[in-house]
Amino acid sequence: ENTNRANGQAFGPDRRLYVVATGTQQVLAFDAEGRSSILADGIAGNDVVVAHNGNIYVTNPPAGNSNEPSKVWLIKPDGSKRVVDTGLRYANGVTLSTDQSLLYVADYRSHWIYSYQIRPDGSLGNKQRYFWLHEPDNLDQSSADGMKVDREGRLYVATALGVQICDQAGRVNAILPTPNGRITN
Repeated sequence: ENTNRANGQAFGPDRRLYVVATGTQQVLAFDAEGRSSILADGIAGNDVVVAHNGNIYVTNPPAGNSNEPSKVWLIKPDGSKRVVDTGLRYANGVTLSTDQSLLYVADYRSHWIYSYQIRPDGSLGNKQRYFWLHEPDNLDQSSADGMKVDREGRLYVATALGVQICDQAGRVNAILPTPNGRITN
């Protein structure tokens, strides 16, 4: 009934729905009966992904047109939370590689999707610009947002040009335009 400006949503291995409630700066989990519990406070997040081991990654872009660095948060199954990356211009979409060894984060204000190796403790290492996205001629950004990976490891990214499909080598293989223009997920 009241979503608290819910933004990113993902189902976890426990079948709960995880939601980034931007309005209350919380990450919530909803059970099958629709009851919510607060997992973390103080995260003005955007998108979320839940790993098979229960680790949750949340992107936290800067507010409004601020140039403050973005954050990527890790929320562990025990409820502890910590920032595992900063420095992207506008961290937005987030997803995992098929084998869940890599985390991908979209930088909305550039044409890059960043790749990180996930360490055994859930922290991130070896950050690199990996997927290079196309952008409209009238913009200096791809507006990369929601992302998903298929079973073969292809990355699908919602952008200002439509859905961009990237191969595992980081190349865009196709762009599916949408009739309504820019899409977010």
